[in-house]
Amino acid sequence: MNPVGQPLQLKVNYKRLGVFAVIGLVLFVIFQILPSTASETLEQQNTKVISKEQAQQAAETFAQNTLHLQIDKSEDALITYQSSSDLFGYLSREKLLDKYNKTYEKNYPYDVFRVRLAEQGDNGYTSVDVHMNSGKIVAFSVTPRFSKYAAAMSEANKQLRDNKLKIVEGNMSLQEKEQLAEPWLQQLGYQAAKLEVLTGSNDTGLVYADPNQSIGNSQLQIKFTFEDGAIHSFQPAFSVPELHMTYVNKQTSMARWLTSLGYGLLTFVLGVLAIVYGALTRHHTSFKRGIFLSAFYFAVATFSSYNLLPVFKAQGLSDFGISLALIVQTFFNLVMAVLLYFSLVGGDGLWRKAGLNAWARVKEPGYGPYVLHSMYTGYLWAFILMGVQSVIYIVLDKTIHSWSTTDATQSAYNMLYPWLLPIMAWMAGISEEAVYRLFGIPMMKKIVRNTFIACLIPTLIWAFGHTLYPIYPVATRPIELTVIGLLFSFIFLKHGYIAAMFSHVVFDSVLMSFSLFALGDVPDILAGIVTIIMPAVVAYVVYLFNRKKKKEPYIMTPHPEGLQ
Repeated sequence: MNPVGQPLQLKVNYKRLGVFAVIGLVLFVIFQILPSTASETLEQQNTKVISKEQAQQAAETFAQNTLHLQIDKSEDALITYQSSSDLFGYLSREKLLDKYNKTYEKNYPYDVFRVRLAEQGDNGYTSVDVHMNSGKIVAFSVTPRFSKYAAAMSEANKQLRDNKLKIVEGNMSLQEKEQLAEPWLQQLGYQAAKLEVLTGSNDTGLVYADPNQSIGNSQLQIKFTFEDGAIHSFQPAFSVPELHMTYVNKQTSMARWLTSLGYGLLTFVLGVLAIVYGALTRHHTSFKRGIFLSAFYFAVATFSSYNLLPVFKAQGLSDFGISLALIVQTFFNLVMAVLLYFSLVGGDGLWRKAGLNAWARVKEPGYGPYVLHSMYTGYLWAFILMGVQSVIYIVLDKTIHSWSTTDATQSAYNMLYPWLLPIMAWMAGISEEAVYRLFGIPMMKKIVRNTFIACLIPTLIWAFGHTLYPIYPVATRPIELTVIGLLFSFIFLKHGYIAAMFSHVVFDSVLMSFSLFALGDVPDILAGIVTIIMPAVVAYVVYLFNRKKKKEPYIMTPHPEGLQ
């Protein structure tokens, strides 16, 4: 990190750093990319996925020819990616994914395209689940215009929910349900005589079990639900053991507490302190500096919320509900942008008051080459971090038996513009390095007077903010990100905010680009490639602009006062 008032320069041993970067990149490819060596929990989708247009065509054909429904093709179909994260998680935890994929996935996938089709005459809609690789129809539901089924299912109390469902069903007897279900079982290739009925006369719905098809403690179940004396839905799927669900629910509850208190509350406290220190160090910084980055963060965060519009629609939210959700999220984004702004101002002020130039200014001599070299350094460190992350995953897999599952709400498949997903890497790199490194480290050092502890505490707060990711045990991500965060802190202390920001952006950009590669479309693959090289493009543009720009005299004497 440069002293204030001196020409900007980055002292980096690129030869040594490059060797470690190559090692990190090789480890990343071996443990996270290659299917033959990748950990089961990190395995990538390596089977060609059909297009959403193909899924829609298959769903329309099924709705018209098998369900005998009239589809309103003037209304756009809603096509979303849906995943049985509980089943996937159980298989992942028990190391059964490979066996399931070879034996059952072809007929009972955990990942599907769900196509929601509007019926003619405003008679409601039909949802059809389509296998993402073969285009095979695996499940469906028919929802009338004034359906009461969803309202009944939203009831939290099981007894009340079952009572409401009995009314919605039309108080059907078990025999009536079986009579409706049997033709579907035959049509879809099941033999009713070989199936076991799990539901009794007092239960809602109808569930068959196939005792000949099981994996681990999971058994194939064929589920029917009913509405107004007719079949509402059909879905064959493997059950999820109750013990597994109990474990996941406890872990998820713990993650919510860590996120709300360990991350949310403490990050808000950091934001308030940033406002205070921004005012206290105003003579050492400028209140103009953080405006652009904060505005950029707000714009990207707001767009990212809008980009998840298909998720809101798939959840059944009304237009009013979607608008309200977007307004609430926009307000939250605004608050976070304000806290980011003061973290930039306050952090810059604290470091400059100590005589150190943690965040270089455009007018300072050597700014263009400094940004360019910060980018080079950021790429090399990002590759190192990718290797470190891969090793951490393997170690945690072998020690605490960590595992992960799917999250359809964050999938690129469910975004309006999936090719813009990686722009979130810039949002994360700019904001998190500002809040937890640029401001968090000097602020904590004024309290604890120890550099390592001053790096560790903000890193832990940052790590707790990632506990709601579907990775278990919940301790997995805090352990992983504590190591990664301390390395980001080292990069920041050695090379400054811009290098740390670039390393964070490149790190996230590479990981996010693989979500685009998995989509398989040429535009998305190109977008993934552009994503990886975009930090280099941005840095080079800054370099060219500042190389040709005439520098104004800029002198600032280091303040003798250190971090107190």
